[in-house]
Amino acid sequence: MDRQKAIILFFIYLSVFVNSYVFFKQPFEFYLGYTIFLALIPVFVSRYGFDRNLTRIFLVLLVTGIFNVLVGNDTAALFFKVYLGLLMSYMFYDGVLKEFEFDVESLFNWYLIGCYYISIIGFVQFISFQVGFSFGYDFRWILNKWALAPGGLFGIRINSLLAEPTYLAGVLSPAFFVAIYNLTRKEPYLISKFRGGVIIAIFILSFSALGQMGIFLTAALLMINFGLLRYFFILAVVGFILFNILYENVADFRDRYDSLITLFTEGPNAFKLGKTHGSSFILYNNFVVTVENFKTNFMFGSGIGSHPVAFEKFNIAKGIQTAGFNNNSADANSMLLRLISETGLFGTILFLYIVFKCYVSRNAENETHHWLISNAILVMILLNLFRQGHYFLNGFPFFVLMYYYNYIDYNRHLEANETAELKPEESSEQALS
Repeated sequence: MDRQKAIILFFIYLSVFVNSYVFFKQPFEFYLGYTIFLALIPVFVSRYGFDRNLTRIFLVLLVTGIFNVLVGNDTAALFFKVYLGLLMSYMFYDGVLKEFEFDVESLFNWYLIGCYYISIIGFVQFISFQVGFSFGYDFRWILNKWALAPGGLFGIRINSLLAEPTYLAGVLSPAFFVAIYNLTRKEPYLISKFRGGVIIAIFILSFSALGQMGIFLTAALLMINFGLLRYFFILAVVGFILFNILYENVADFRDRYDSLITLFTEGPNAFKLGKTHGSSFILYNNFVVTVENFKTNFMFGSGIGSHPVAFEKFNIAKGIQTAGFNNNSADANSMLLRLISETGLFGTILFLYIVFKCYVSRNAENETHHWLISNAILVMILLNLFRQGHYFLNGFPFFVLMYYYNYIDYNRHLEANETAELKPEESSEQALS
């Protein structure tokens, strides 16, 4: 690998695995990974130009965003802050794919290597906490947007270099999928079973509700691809046992679950200060805001970056004086909710179309590893849709583009096989004639 590609990979690692350090927070949070965006995007544009499909999508978002600013649904500051960040992220990662000649498997392999080393740091964090070595488990001395997460079965929820355990679970979820798959294989794919075991252990030690959902999605997708749906009841039983273990032993998980069920079944009047879990209420509050905003801006939404404006209009926590219940107004606490609120039917349907259209399932007669990469990244996409509202945090556009180009490469592979099968037949016909 040449020096330039090595530098690009290093900054990809920063953008994916280190979201816990910012150079400044106002007027927006400037993460480490952004530095390379500014440096390399001009280089990529000069070499490869603008991607036609991305240009069309972002042109629509620009026009609808400016319209919403003019009618008061959004502000210029909010719109351009998010729009430019999103645009630069997709431009950068699209340039990366082109620089690596669309070699998704190679880039995915480098991602898996990064997951192993970030998990090693998580393992050091876990051991340091057990022996009381604070510098080894509390990274606030060096990372200014990092938080210690007490809880779990062992007193600490692992987040490694990520700001929160939920972020760690989201970032590791594709690697977790591959690691689980490798446990059943004689020849593991890309990473050894040992490295996969380290990733699995740290993924579980995050004690993240999002991580538990990732475990369920991993098992479900593997069963679907291997035609094992008849064993789905086993997954249900295992899931039920795992849920009960968490519910009985992890108080934070139990409180989140109980509060979420109560709010969605009984409505906002079920909120009780001091009893309702704050995180569950924040998600429910953003759900209400999204529904109300969608009613009046259903076609194109109220514009990129506009959810905080909608939140001010429809927030049901205005009467709560305790701090924290208005958190996540910027990202809706869920990418699906944010897409619905800010981009309406246009953005939501487009994104879901890409997710379903570009999905690669396992083909036993013509098996490649495209399906494995596709399903692994799909776990991350689904988890982000449910619980992570930031459009480009942790390199999310990088994974969306790998998901898309993996599908393109798979189709080319199928076309090449069809062509190879036709050539012998054509030769036979020529010989007979």
